[in-house]
Amino acid sequence: MSHILGIKFRDHGQVYYFDSGPFVVGLGDCVLVQTEQGLGMGRVAVVADAPPPDAAEQEIKPIFRLPTQEDLDIQCENEALAREAHAYCRKCIESRNLEMKLVDVEVLHDRGKIVFYFTAPGRIDFRELVKDLVKAYHTRIELRQIGVRHETQMLGAIGNCGQMCCCRRFMRKFAPVTIKMAKEQNLFLNPTKISGICGRLLCCLSFEQENYEQFQKKCPRVGKKFSTSLGLVKVLRTNLFRETVTVLDEVGEERELTVDEWSTVAEAKQPLPEAPGAPKADERSGAGAGAHPDAARQPQRRPGPPAGQGRGGGRPDARDRDRDRGRPQAPAADRPGADASADATGQPASPRQERDAPGRNSRRPRRAGRKHSKPQQQGGEQNPRPSGRKPDDRASGRPEGRPEGRHGGKPSSRDPETGS
Repeated sequence: MSHILGIKFRDHGQVYYFDSGPFVVGLGDCVLVQTEQGLGMGRVAVVADAPPPDAAEQEIKPIFRLPTQEDLDIQCENEALAREAHAYCRKCIESRNLEMKLVDVEVLHDRGKIVFYFTAPGRIDFRELVKDLVKAYHTRIELRQIGVRHETQMLGAIGNCGQMCCCRRFMRKFAPVTIKMAKEQNLFLNPTKISGICGRLLCCLSFEQENYEQFQKKCPRVGKKFSTSLGLVKVLRTNLFRETVTVLDEVGEERELTVDEWSTVAEAKQPLPEAPGAPKADERSGAGAGAHPDAARQPQRRPGPPAGQGRGGGRPDARDRDRDRGRPQAPAADRPGADASADATGQPASPRQERDAPGRNSRRPRRAGRKHSKPQQQGGEQNPRPSGRKPDDRASGRPEGRPEGRHGGKPSSRDPETGS
């Protein structure tokens, strides 16, 4: 009966799954498998009856064969060659002053390729270094740049907890770790406390993130105020390990409640106390007795200037005149001073007569050189054109006997009778 074998080619490497086929293999045995890079020897780390969920069945291939004694001797020689190549490559790096750090060297089982792992702050031109290595070992040379996390995984180190680093011990893939995880777990944002040996954020922050997310869903937001049966309270902090919520009540006393107690207190809400002298609900809404339901929604208008005056209290401005144009006009007989714009027969004066009347406050000033002829007598009757003074001074709102000017009530130098 075949089994699913989890094989590691390096102690700190990733686990690859193969089918045992007709061979009987136990945990910790060495096997030879065919890979994309060539024939390689690995050690069995996992023996299972079914493949893992993340491994597809079409990717699982059978092992090549079990190693012989000769294969084991070749493996020991390859390990010695890797140590020698590591020392030789470091000397070449120092002689060429390259900004790179050599981490590890791997030699395939058939010596078809030697892989050099290194770290560097940026891109490195190592073409001359590759030529030196090819002359020394007469095989394919591959220089692979890795990150600081993989460097710690290959070398190994002791973490802040006093144990071997998780990446060296059991981790094979690195999950993304963000500073948001440290904030949600209420950790001090001290780089020396939340960083590992590699200088990056601790990988163990991602291990507990799911538990913190589930706990935060059941707890209220820290720093927010809530209306509960205890009154208006403010959430100060939460504790995952004790599953409690600490709040500050209106008296200024801190209370520690469990998550279940908080759910009970938050459901039994009481109305907020109204401030003394504050208007009641019906007064605030404007829906008192006899009030229209839409009265509260109507905007209040500010008192404007008196009718006929502008915003400055003097002459009407252009906005007021434009607004008055749209309003319906009263009959000519009902307007004050209507007799000033009518002739002797009772007919309304023509637009030209109304424009030329001295008593009319025209928007267009008269020309300085314009002169008016004296009224002519025809048939013993006077010209129906009105004089410069209105018949009724009280209707225009001006004192009796005061002539009306052309611009804003200024006195005119012309004779009101002759118009010259």
